[in-house]
Amino acid sequence: MAKAYKKRVLGRGLSAILNEDDNNRFKQNINSNNINEIDVNDISLNPDQPRTNFNQNSLEQLASSINELGLIQPITVKENDGKYILISGERRLRAFKKLNLDSIPAYIRKANDQSSLEMALVENIQRRDLDAIEIAISYKRLIEELNLSHDEMSKKLGKDRSTITNYIRLLKLDPIIQSGIRDKFISMGHGRAIINIASHEKQLFIYEQILKNNLSVRQTEIKVRELDKPKSVTKNLEIDKSIKDQIQKTESKIKSKINLKKNKNKFILSFIFKSKRELIQILKKLND
Repeated sequence: MAKAYKKRVLGRGLSAILNEDDNNRFKQNINSNNINEIDVNDISLNPDQPRTNFNQNSLEQLASSINELGLIQPITVKENDGKYILISGERRLRAFKKLNLDSIPAYIRKANDQSSLEMALVENIQRRDLDAIEIAISYKRLIEELNLSHDEMSKKLGKDRSTITNYIRLLKLDPIIQSGIRDKFISMGHGRAIINIASHEKQLFIYEQILKNNLSVRQTEIKVRELDKPKSVTKNLEIDKSIKDQIQKTESKIKSKINLKKNKNKFILSFIFKSKRELIQILKKLND
């Protein structure tokens, strides 16, 4: 059983996303201390919960804190046919179960499925550190299921548009690389570098290079640029004797070596000069 309760100020993101009526009702529920003890076995997990990985050490620490100090912030649930569905507070619920406690303090509110989704996603995005992929999934779901643009989402959550876009772009990575980010084999910075590669096969090649050589984000960016850099198919052009004679005459005239090469369907004629003055002299001789 909880030993302490603490009123909580509604976060900017949640306040912005909930409509005014829901916002006011939510505040009233909290301010009126409408808290009930609920049997933990009567609570089903929220299917809209974005977090799927829970750090066991963190849960142990939370359980220890609850055991010593009580639950500072009740969970939030909604009624469903005499039972309850968790809206927010899955870590707290898991901690209670670790302590083998039968009941948990909870705010009970009537919220439709959309409000449940909004509350679960916004609370996790703003109040707990999800891994980068979970954040990306949360942003994407909020945008898609609420039909919001990136700009509208930015205003509602108080996040830069570029931040939201960069997270969502991570979902274009190969699933193996997404798992690597979630398991902390590589950082979000590595993922952002790899995402510039369209081919999943090439993405995985770079991913393997990062793991094998312990590449930094900066080194990864260089590898990606090298991989994407178009390889110039440049080779010396086989020329007949007449052209060769003309080149030699021109070289003698301008006193500079001339190179003739072919790059794909183009021919490149180049010569070497050491200074601006020498270049001017060469150009004058070519124009004579």
